[in-house]
Amino acid sequence: MGIWFNHQSIKQCACSLIAVLSGIHFGARSFCNKLNNGIALKDRSLIRFDRNLIDMFTLHELLQQCTQKRSLLVGKGCHGLAIHLGLVTDTVTCNILINLYTKCGRNDCARHVFDSMSFRSIVSWNTMIAGYTCNGDGLQALKLFSKMHQEGTQMSEFTLSSTLCACAAECATIECRQLHAIAMKLALDSNSFVGTAVLDVYAKCNMINDACLVFEKIPEKTAVTWSTLFVGLMQNGLHEDALRLFQGSQREGIQLTEFTLSAILSTCASLALMIEGMQLHADVIKYGFNNNLFVASSLVDVYARCGQIEKAYLVFADMKHKNVVLWNAMITSFTRHGKSLEAMILFEKMQQSGISPNEVTYVSMMSVCGHAGLVEEARCYFDLLVTDQTVKPNIVHYSCMVDVLGRSGKTDEAWELIQQMPFEPTPSMWGSLLGSCRKYRNVGIARLAAEQLFKLEPENGGNHALLSDVYAASGSWENAVLARKYLNDTGARKDTASSWM
Repeated sequence: MGIWFNHQSIKQCACSLIAVLSGIHFGARSFCNKLNNGIALKDRSLIRFDRNLIDMFTLHELLQQCTQKRSLLVGKGCHGLAIHLGLVTDTVTCNILINLYTKCGRNDCARHVFDSMSFRSIVSWNTMIAGYTCNGDGLQALKLFSKMHQEGTQMSEFTLSSTLCACAAECATIECRQLHAIAMKLALDSNSFVGTAVLDVYAKCNMINDACLVFEKIPEKTAVTWSTLFVGLMQNGLHEDALRLFQGSQREGIQLTEFTLSAILSTCASLALMIEGMQLHADVIKYGFNNNLFVASSLVDVYARCGQIEKAYLVFADMKHKNVVLWNAMITSFTRHGKSLEAMILFEKMQQSGISPNEVTYVSMMSVCGHAGLVEEARCYFDLLVTDQTVKPNIVHYSCMVDVLGRSGKTDEAWELIQQMPFEPTPSMWGSLLGSCRKYRNVGIARLAAEQLFKLEPENGGNHALLSDVYAASGSWENAVLARKYLNDTGARKDTASSWM
């Protein structure tokens, strides 16, 4: 059975495959040579191509190379050639094309291939759902899963795992419970992949009790399963439970991974557990994780939070290769200990080493300047941030700068900065400015800040009390009494102070 094509179109497709990137060049040339060997001239304008001579496996291999190299242009050329050769009716070819487009971030092209398929295998559905999930389009992944379920297509553990990941991204608790029920119906809830995915969704949706129940019912818990629950407990503020879970994992003989160590070290940092942190440091060295950047960053944080800034710096200095996370951990540690000079020196060394600062770096630098009263230095960092092409200023950076200006008594300048910024001011920003006005007795700006706070937080009586304190500090006792009276008349409540101790 022969297929007739226009000779010019085949030639153009073959030539487009020759002009490819270095990593795929030889594969494309080899495929085109095999293609040319299967062409039999019929006349000047038409050729006859024997479909039996098509080397489909070579085409598939070339498409997979395009996927690995994220070479969208060459992949599209292969797709065009597959259309000319009549291979788009082949399910395996379409599945590889869907995988190529989703890996290259083109869900629209992948969905076009998916919708045009006459027959879809379970791999087709799984690849398309996973593509939506990985590219941050969880809603479309859930819709596609719903369509798959309505059509009665049998699903696998990979289908449920990918869809559950989409639920986690969208915090879709109702859909998660439905998927959990489907998994139980199909007897897949005990599968480690599915069970871990369900656990992850429940933990991220603040349903930690459900997450723990799922964890207990998984018969074969992998290191990923343990790590997922560690992180879930930490995200929900249950640091002591996370520590007990880690101790249980060690009794079970679970192999340590860099993710598990980073998570449990963060727990030790949050609880300021010096002894446990040092024991984990010994495990880090014992199991060969002392060169892992993320584990080192967690160790720096542990020692810094426990007041051992010298040991934190030793861990930092021992790392031959440093990334921005490790630099930020050390800069933040200096910031936390009020070592402004050391933080600024480290910032300079960071830039000299070729590492560009990110959003977290700038927040740390402006914070340490604010607490040290270094207004001009904070302005320099803020100006550097604004001109930095790789970092976009956010509301936190502006909040830090407002705090710096307010702490130094420049409340008018802080007010002007709030008016100029491209974001809506947050209640904490107005509260910081109002607190500064109380210290420096700026009644005019205090009134403006208080008006905004009354609109944003009408039930927070603390704002009225703070405004009353501003009036009292400036000697305006009549206005101070009126502010207190208004607080009592409106029924707004001032939260009672409490101590963690």
